[in-house]
Amino acid sequence: MSQTLAASSALDEETARAELYGLLAALYYAPAPPELLAQLRVAATEAPTAGGFLEEPWRALVGAGRELSDAAIHAEYDDLFGGVGKPEVYLFGSHYLSGFLNEKPLVRLRADLAALGLERGEAMSETEDHFACLCEVMRYLIAGDSPLGGPRSVGAHSSAGDGPPLANLARQRTFFAAHLQPWAPRMCDAIAAHPKARYYAVLAEFTRAFLSVESQGFDMLV
Repeated sequence: MSQTLAASSALDEETARAELYGLLAALYYAPAPPELLAQLRVAATEAPTAGGFLEEPWRALVGAGRELSDAAIHAEYDDLFGGVGKPEVYLFGSHYLSGFLNEKPLVRLRADLAALGLERGEAMSETEDHFACLCEVMRYLIAGDSPLGGPRSVGAHSSAGDGPPLANLARQRTFFAAHLQPWAPRMCDAIAAHPKARYYAVLAEFTRAFLSVESQGFDMLV
């Protein structure tokens, strides 16, 4: 493989990673808008290389979206994550790391975000340890563009002018290992085990598979 082809392949992989983080951010932050669900229902389910680790979880996610209506998916989101008071399933890292919301894990996260030149946007109603926000930060670290630049933004944004350049893999690994890897699989377990979860149980399994691929990829950097 030539250096040009190798560079192109690596760029395509990074773009795909960033897009998947962005998709997860959109699906977990709020009930998915109809246009996004419509796009997912017609998404290709065959991987470029047969037998890929994410192929079956992705096929299951697309299939679940085709089986359930927009209204059913929205109602399920509200049942699991919304409502007044305590939700059925928490999407916040502090809950899984300390047992409480707004605890020391959130303080550490805010310090790390500040070091990256990122801060919570005014339009964001959730704290920064929400799973969707952390996915947006990872998308930002991979793609290098401002998280406020698109409709999937969940509020983290650069406070340093035009934003930092593309983050290297070591920085991505550090953030992932500190703020996603220790608790996100437990969140997936809680969603998948909930009796009301149908679409989001399948999404949780896809999320778990994707995070596993990310973990393995970062382990190879050691």
